[in-house]
Amino acid sequence: MVRKEIQLIIEMNHLAGFTVCVMSGVSRQLALFLCGCYVVALGVHAKEPRVASHHEAEHYMAAVYEHRSILTPDPLALMNRKQALELMNQNLDIYEQQVMIAAQKGIQIIVFPEDGIHGFNFTRTSVYPFLDFMPSPRLVRWNPCMEPHRFNDTEVLQRLSCMAIKGNMFLVANLGTKQPCHHNDPGCPNDGRYQFNTNVVFSNNGTLVDRYRKHNLYFEAAFDAPLEVDLIIFDTPFAGKFGIFTCFDILFFEPAIRLLQDPEVKHVVYPTAWMNQLPLLAAIQIQRAFSIAFGINFLAANIHHPTLGMTGSGIHSPRKSFWHHDMEDSRGHLIIAQVAKNPLGLIGTENATGKMDPSHSKFLELLAGDPYCEKDAQEVHCDRATKWNINAPPTFHSEMMYDNFTLVPVWGKEGYLRVCANGLCCHLLYQRPALSKELYALGVFDGLHTVHGTYYVQACALVKCGGLGFDTCGQEITEATGRFAFHLWGNFSTSYIFPLLLTSGMTLETPDQFGWESDYSFLRKRGLSSGLVTAALYGRLYERD
Repeated sequence: MVRKEIQLIIEMNHLAGFTVCVMSGVSRQLALFLCGCYVVALGVHAKEPRVASHHEAEHYMAAVYEHRSILTPDPLALMNRKQALELMNQNLDIYEQQVMIAAQKGIQIIVFPEDGIHGFNFTRTSVYPFLDFMPSPRLVRWNPCMEPHRFNDTEVLQRLSCMAIKGNMFLVANLGTKQPCHHNDPGCPNDGRYQFNTNVVFSNNGTLVDRYRKHNLYFEAAFDAPLEVDLIIFDTPFAGKFGIFTCFDILFFEPAIRLLQDPEVKHVVYPTAWMNQLPLLAAIQIQRAFSIAFGINFLAANIHHPTLGMTGSGIHSPRKSFWHHDMEDSRGHLIIAQVAKNPLGLIGTENATGKMDPSHSKFLELLAGDPYCEKDAQEVHCDRATKWNINAPPTFHSEMMYDNFTLVPVWGKEGYLRVCANGLCCHLLYQRPALSKELYALGVFDGLHTVHGTYYVQACALVKCGGLGFDTCGQEITEATGRFAFHLWGNFSTSYIFPLLLTSGMTLETPDQFGWESDYSFLRKRGLSSGLVTAALYGRLYERD
């Protein structure tokens, strides 16, 4: 009976051409509801065809769900498939509820987080009952909801496929999958199977559009990395091409950066299970930075376990973000937003038609090494840029993100500072309306990060310190009162730079400018709405990893 209902939904979606909002429940109630939708659909089609407004034509509706997953009490314990399905179905029930809510809002694509269905911290053996068999969508066209018996051990895929149909939306989710391999395969594990951390994409008719198998695993002993990187781009009728990758992938060249070498990819879907790490790598912070750096829309769904430091999801575009970060509430959260099909990037250089901002003039003069001149009443005072550092504050070292940063304190209401390490020099031109009883510092790091992953970083960071001592600079804090107007820049040797801007209460702010000037990468903000936690340029040198 359920399959017949699903088929009816497909036929009605096709006939009506609008989002059908179906509430799961008793079959008779569902049938009555569908009949009502069908009458409405006929009424719509009896009139002149409705032409989408220009505003609608330029946007699509998206949702991401930050899910508080129901976890197995002991991920190391061995279960059978039935027990594993019982737990996963509890999470899938929540997913279905959110799909139905999203359907009522006309959502066209929804994204769920990494590990949201099965959980985490498994061994290779204990995760096995949680794995679905996954055929390659490149080789097999398959609709799991309509063809449930085509492959064994595909119960999770079937439910996700049916949700996509019921909600009449593209659906992106993450699950564990398995693929048998032969001993002649040189990469085949000893147990005769590959196990992958997998994202799946379903179209609104339930067809499995594509899959992405996570390449950069983060201490995930239960899973294998695919022998070749999956570079997955899928097409949609409402917004064109989307790229897809998972969690830790965001810090590496493959697949994240390679995907975006395709200029037609203007949207990314991103399931993640991210533990926040301040001051530079909070979830919403790096998500927004990625969106700005590449001028794309970034749909990020994180898991919600505040006790593990896991929260932070969003629908980000370069000029605007809708996000959720909550370390107090234990409930999941659905984010819904209208998204531009062609996102507008930030201004990279000064608007030639507008009046040059005085602080930006100072910034350009410092870059050029020209005299810095300021008119006061009837006199003009000029000073060479080099003189700004005559009474330079002392440099010191402190650990930030497990890396040894070189820093200088930020004292006074305005000034210019420079700090260097290993050839990277970071510069700060700043003003603030009032001094706060807080210590801020400008820091630089140019080296190989080796804790919780190995990758080469160049970073210039203006941060609020945890206390008044130099050794507190780099500590995790979320509240601040110091407000700044600033230019931050550095002589980076990479073009892959991510602008981080985080203010008090885990609030995202949009930079006024981010770009390049005279071979320097720079970030500019004229004023903040709340106290500054972090302003940083986070560069990655992938070739030195």
